[in-house]
Amino acid sequence: MSFAVNKNEQLQVKIEDLTHDGAGVAKVDGYALFIQGALPGETVTVHVLKTLKKYGFAKLLEIVEPSPERVIPPCHVFPTCGGCQLQHISYEAQLKQKQKSVRDVMDRIAKLPDVPVHEVKGMDDPWRYRNKSQIPFDTEHDRVITGFYKSRTHQIVDTDICLIQTTEADELMTMLKRKIQQLGIETYNEKTNTGMLRHVIVRKARQTNQVMVVLVTRHKKFPQKQAVVELIQQEIPNVTSIMQNINTANTNVIMGNETINLYGADVIIDRIGDIEFEISARSFYQVNPQQTEVLYQQALDYAGLTGSEIVIDAYCGIGTISLFLAKQAKEVYGVEIVPQAIQDAKRNAEVNGITNTHFEAGAAEEVIPKWYAKGKQFDVLMVDPPRKGCDEKLLDTILQYKPAKVVYVSCNPGTLARDLRILEDGGYRTKEVQPVDMFPHSSHVECVCYLEYVGVTP
Repeated sequence: MSFAVNKNEQLQVKIEDLTHDGAGVAKVDGYALFIQGALPGETVTVHVLKTLKKYGFAKLLEIVEPSPERVIPPCHVFPTCGGCQLQHISYEAQLKQKQKSVRDVMDRIAKLPDVPVHEVKGMDDPWRYRNKSQIPFDTEHDRVITGFYKSRTHQIVDTDICLIQTTEADELMTMLKRKIQQLGIETYNEKTNTGMLRHVIVRKARQTNQVMVVLVTRHKKFPQKQAVVELIQQEIPNVTSIMQNINTANTNVIMGNETINLYGADVIIDRIGDIEFEISARSFYQVNPQQTEVLYQQALDYAGLTGSEIVIDAYCGIGTISLFLAKQAKEVYGVEIVPQAIQDAKRNAEVNGITNTHFEAGAAEEVIPKWYAKGKQFDVLMVDPPRKGCDEKLLDTILQYKPAKVVYVSCNPGTLARDLRILEDGGYRTKEVQPVDMFPHSSHVECVCYLEYVGVTP
């Protein structure tokens, strides 16, 4: 089979676009080449690494004509580390690129060329925004290493500093890397399923400054735990909770099912707007609380609540959006498939004195019809699904009961566009899309969409 380019060929190409994961895209006689590190508008020299039927991959050798938006990445392990993909492009250009990526899937997948896609709502200071870090530990050449995984691998890129996580997480990484070997604590080896310390998780509450540290170990018996607890207390004065999570499984899943308290409270307290949340070791909680408030306010604006509406919050998690909605709705019904999350949601409602919420564990496509069967009529349906998008059965449920308004919060523009097409074919009209930058310097972008039911046109 012949291609427009051949493996091991050296070419000079013009970069036209970026992929969803930040690789530059060049076209050679219509044949797409993906080149990590190249930016739109640049002329670059590349070495072709691999050719497939419709596209290939090439290595960037030289930037002949750089983009005016190219900047020097401040992180010394970029782009080896897989955490960020866009540090080599100015933040303003990142936001424009993310808007373009949403626009592209609205045109190509959703077939909605006329739907407004607004400018991305970004951050004034797009650094140190992550309130949760999951830090793996390993040993290499008799030396403890820690950092983050190289893209698409479980190979740790050793570092002491990550510019998108908290300084507390940096300080803890550096200290533990130095001390655990002295204490005789073995790091976990995923290949051999041996060792003790697997991960350290650091969570910080932005509004209260409280810090939780979770030590993920292979065994419950952890002889050195008191020494580690004391070291953490010395290193991080604002630590209010130290937990041990036990994960005995031979798996790359980070946490196990059992968590025990080593010091302080079982939870840390944070606030988004005027709503307080209790965050436990295993709670799902948005990692960028500053932008979460922007995201949820947009969802609330699209819902257009006047105080008389009954609202469904599908995929409600620990109730973060539900509690925002409850302030302006008559009632909010939240459903989530994870029972622990529902327990947290009920507790968070109680903590905030919110009494017009109802939470139920189960699959949304099974629970929502039960509510309708009991005579409930819903005015607004809010969905905030995982990256894979809405379950097909949930989309069928929405089209069966036809709530007047749907507000769709998405962390994956591609699956969002797919689901919008289905809802559009079923009688909904997408009115507008507002992207929000929850993860600066990464290729991810979240969106809030507003849809109204108008009926199926004959």
